Amino acid sequence: MPDARRGRALRDPLRPPTGRSVTYEPGRPGYTGADLVGDAARVLAAHEITAAHVVGVSAGGALAQRLALDYADYVLSLILISTSSAVPGDRELPPPTEEFTRFVSDAHVDRSDTDSVIDYQVAYARVLAGGQRPFDETAARSLVRRDVDRAHDFTAVRNYDSLADGELSQAPLSSIAVPTLVIHGTADPMFPLRHGEALAEQIPEARLLTLKDAGHGVERADWTTIVSATLEHTAAE
Repeated sequence: MPDARRGRALRDPLRPPTGRSVTYEPGRPGYTGADLVGDAARVLAAHEITAAHVVGVSAGGALAQRLALDYADYVLSLILISTSSAVPGDRELPPPTEEFTRFVSDAHVDRSDTDSVIDYQVAYARVLAGGQRPFDETAARSLVRRDVDRAHDFTAVRNYDSLADGELSQAPLSSIAVPTLVIHGTADPMFPLRHGEALAEQIPEARLLTLKDAGHGVERADWTTIVSATLEHTAAE
């Protein structure tokens, strides 16, 4: 079995920023993107799983790409949802929408007030939804409240924004050799559709599945489509 310990040793393995695990002070994560990629390989190794089908959404999609590049033996196939290239390239890609940029620049939240945090996260979810479909605020608020209630320190989620890459290979996406499915919403405000198209173009033989009017992330309305596509994609391996 491949050695998941190769590369730089982790200082604090398996310590995500939110949930019930140990957290770090907001803005000062004690880990890097490379650490998170290495942790994924270590989880597989710990469970004696020699390789797995890997699905990543948003930032998780970037980590999934890095896993396929840096720990290729652990990856049977890739599904990349609502994400962009994890490797710097020479392609010009569109920026986030004006509405998204305005929200992240101007929205205010009192991190010490749980209700303020929940209101902010629900408003953020509304922006991420893309505005082309009805937004279920009740369902969004229920999910956000559960997330906030479960976390030791929900404000630590901001650590994703200040996460350094760490020691990662500079291999191009064209070196990914596993079957890859790219799934992207046509109304994604964070990574407009062109990001998903570029991913599918750069990874050899990758397929692109577009979700009409879908925003950023996995929406309930697309569960059946995504599950069917996932089963079809992984059945061949």
